[in-house]
Amino acid sequence: MELRTLRYFTVVARELNITRAAEKLHMSQPPLSNQMRALEEDLGVTLFYRGKRRLQLTQEGELLLRRADQMLDLADKTRQELQTMAEGLSGTVSLAMVEGRAPYLCAQWIAGFREHYPLVRYSLWNGSGDDVLERLQKGLADLAILAAPYDSEHLDGVPVGREPWVALIPRQHPLAQMEGDSVPLERLAGEELIIPSRKSRVEAIRAWFEEIGAEPRILCEMSNYVDAVALTEQGVGISIFPQTTSTPNRLLVSKVITGSPRQAEYVLVWPKDQRPLGVAGQFLRYVQESREAEELGVSLEERPLL
Repeated sequence: MELRTLRYFTVVARELNITRAAEKLHMSQPPLSNQMRALEEDLGVTLFYRGKRRLQLTQEGELLLRRADQMLDLADKTRQELQTMAEGLSGTVSLAMVEGRAPYLCAQWIAGFREHYPLVRYSLWNGSGDDVLERLQKGLADLAILAAPYDSEHLDGVPVGREPWVALIPRQHPLAQMEGDSVPLERLAGEELIIPSRKSRVEAIRAWFEEIGAEPRILCEMSNYVDAVALTEQGVGISIFPQTTSTPNRLLVSKVITGSPRQAEYVLVWPKDQRPLGVAGQFLRYVQESREAEELGVSLEERPLL
């Protein structure tokens, strides 16, 4: 089995349509069909049930798909490692990220990655969730940091952190005068709210209030935290955003929203079945190994980079 044939097979196995797979591989349909039949003959098994409009994987085909992914991943890693040994890893990692904790996470990763690969450079972009997704889809970013939930049908991703949601309250508002640094969700019912405009965020916040039998009074949906702060400073409403989005402001009071836990989860994502290669792939591996080491309670320096 040649690696090139295995790559062709993985595309056909996921598309389950020769025409679409050929278009994705930028080749004509007949040679691709011949490659699949030759692979079946070489292995001595049937990999596809062939219908009029659609293919279906056999059990042997499903097994080969799992093994092919492993073999291709290992081949890519080996190629990258050999290149790194010969030249030293270099290039640029392009990252797009939402506001909140994402920039802090990114800064930690870059600081650690630079100790291993000082020749690597970085292109960073910060914006709303929709804008971040657009840059990723257009190929303007290798990786993106989003707030969950995300489109798992079209994106692959790994969780990288979480933080509480907070209410940003005008300092003269009665809720700002409450003792402590938290506010129950119930106390926000009936208040004019300014919230992130991303659809999944709006749905999540509405679900919070449904749990307590209330309907949120959403005054404004904002894609930019700075704009939300400007409205809150003027007493227009109370803003709900992830905690690290908030910066010290003498006109506002920040309180963690309590009740059942309200956590914003961050995910590092890339296009489905298009795991980054080269320097971006190595960066992704570093992030994943850092997370694994953190969960195990050990320093990444105690675990050699693969």
